Amino acid sequence: MMATQYGGYMGKVLKINLSSHEVSEYPFSDEERELFIGGKTMAAKILGDHFKGNEEAFSEENMLVITTGPLTGSGAPSASRFNISTLSPQTGYITSSNCGGNFGYYLKKSGLDALILQGRSEAPIWIEIQNETIQFHDAADLWGMKTMEVQEALDDKLRLKNGRVRKNGKICIGPAGENQVLYSCIVSNERVFGRGGTGAVMGWMNLKAVCASGNKEIPVHDKEKMVRHTQKWFRYLRNHPLTGEQLPKLGTAGLVSSMQMKHILSTKNYSRGQYEDFEKVSGERLAEEFNIVNKGCLTCPIRCARTVEVDGKQVKGPELETLVLLGGGILNNDLESVLKWNYELDELGMDTISAANTLSYAMEANEKGLWDNGLKFSETEGISKIFEDIAYKRGIGAELALGSKRLSEKYGGKEFAIHAKGMELAAYEPRKAVGLGLGYAVSNRGGCHLNGGYMVILEGLGLSMDQTTYHGKADMTMMFQDLMEMISASGQCLFTSYAFFPSPLMRHPNSWYTKLVNKVLPYCGGVVRILNKYPEIAALHLPVFHHTKGFEYVTGMRMTFGHYMRCGERGYNLEREVNRRFGVNANKDALPKRLVQIVQDPKDPTSKVPLEKLKKVYYHARGWDDNGLPTKKLLKKLKISG
Repeated sequence: MMATQYGGYMGKVLKINLSSHEVSEYPFSDEERELFIGGKTMAAKILGDHFKGNEEAFSEENMLVITTGPLTGSGAPSASRFNISTLSPQTGYITSSNCGGNFGYYLKKSGLDALILQGRSEAPIWIEIQNETIQFHDAADLWGMKTMEVQEALDDKLRLKNGRVRKNGKICIGPAGENQVLYSCIVSNERVFGRGGTGAVMGWMNLKAVCASGNKEIPVHDKEKMVRHTQKWFRYLRNHPLTGEQLPKLGTAGLVSSMQMKHILSTKNYSRGQYEDFEKVSGERLAEEFNIVNKGCLTCPIRCARTVEVDGKQVKGPELETLVLLGGGILNNDLESVLKWNYELDELGMDTISAANTLSYAMEANEKGLWDNGLKFSETEGISKIFEDIAYKRGIGAELALGSKRLSEKYGGKEFAIHAKGMELAAYEPRKAVGLGLGYAVSNRGGCHLNGGYMVILEGLGLSMDQTTYHGKADMTMMFQDLMEMISASGQCLFTSYAFFPSPLMRHPNSWYTKLVNKVLPYCGGVVRILNKYPEIAALHLPVFHHTKGFEYVTGMRMTFGHYMRCGERGYNLEREVNRRFGVNANKDALPKRLVQIVQDPKDPTSKVPLEKLKKVYYHARGWDDNGLPTKKLLKKLKISG
């Protein structure tokens, strides 16, 4: 008998102590499922029940929590996502990292909703999960391998007597994780848990990989209704200009040209928002000259992933962040070098965003005479060796492995070490997208555009509201953060949320009605505030937001749009409350001086992030106190134990 009444869940969470190899079941009730759903919110609940605030990332008290969502593997569009949360060695706060691929699906097929890893193995190991059975294997022969090599080796180990490889999903680390580079990542197939240093934690645990397989059925509450709804949902996504045209055609790289036009293309370590050679590293050029075929995750109609050739192999192409930050970010107009570095960083198991931004900080520190390191903007010879030196902590690589925040504390230049809470920013220059600037600063995991609410989609990459006004931005940031929090908790890709914006507005940017919407948006903050504060008034399903009905059909829980928002709000506040124990407050919601004190355009005094003004409105909108922390009243309302 299953341990849950709800569809979408397998009803079991396992906890593994790597020090003792002890395996135990971790209780997670239906009441907790109703409140904390799955994914990153479920993980935050587990970490919050455990952490006191004095734990360290590299310690036996830390946990690596791998969670699926109730829609993971349900057949819903783009619903193969799963999450890994831990105490980040990069920021000192809890971090969550989200991935596609197939591991989440196979973890559920093995009978598990989540896996909690704690402790440290005496010697390197890898873990095999098959239908809830856990086996520990010696990983001495795998240690030192790069990410694709180790996954191929694991397939050989899982080969059946008939010669076929047992269907499975994998996560693993590369040399960067083994050597505990602070921004090393975990890799699954060619998909990456990029941010926060999850790979370093796994490396400290002496855990090289986890493989999952099984043949258990993933339950769906109302299969017939879900099948019909999914068909309708797929059609809607395929017919939408963002999810059906732009992303399939150009992938995320297609945003480069729009960012250039809107002055939000990070260039030369965020010193400006346009790159004169942007066309040489654009999504259009990538599609025309280098893309071989599009790929997508399980049940994904969008298929945004690019495939390119590097060293005679067909490999995953770079996403927008990598393209921009290893392109104009370091004044490099050689697209082929970006393809090569993207592949090399994935193989080493290293976050391309933090690696690129740390490199650009080092180049500027050298340029300004603060640190004689030999690195120069636009000079790219030897960069591959630099990345390898970072992964193995050799020479200058040992210092670059610390990230830009720690390097600026050692060498100076804090004003141009572009990070928030120790995590380097994504590729969007926020002085011409100030709502996103707020999001970077208040994001629970650090300088993240997604956890920050991705307001840039209203500030030039979807709609075109006033980019530098502070009006309406704080309330909309909260709404978008909460909605995206819930999409992630459910196990779906955030790209499905792009279709939230009505197609006519996307297709006709110069129409009178789109211009009117753009003009009115900044003054909708009050209306959004009411909806944020009283989401129960939205006790309905929106025709442009298929997620709520899909959630109901899979789980059997009632889920209106308002309730969906409330669940997202609970998840966001839960992470903030856990981070409070580790010292998060208003002072930590900060950006470097370059972005808040120096205007991007000397002719436009508004082209900087009015962060303190935005924070004040945002804290009030969220119901937080002046120190940027959830009040006891709010925590009680959200049923979060403080």
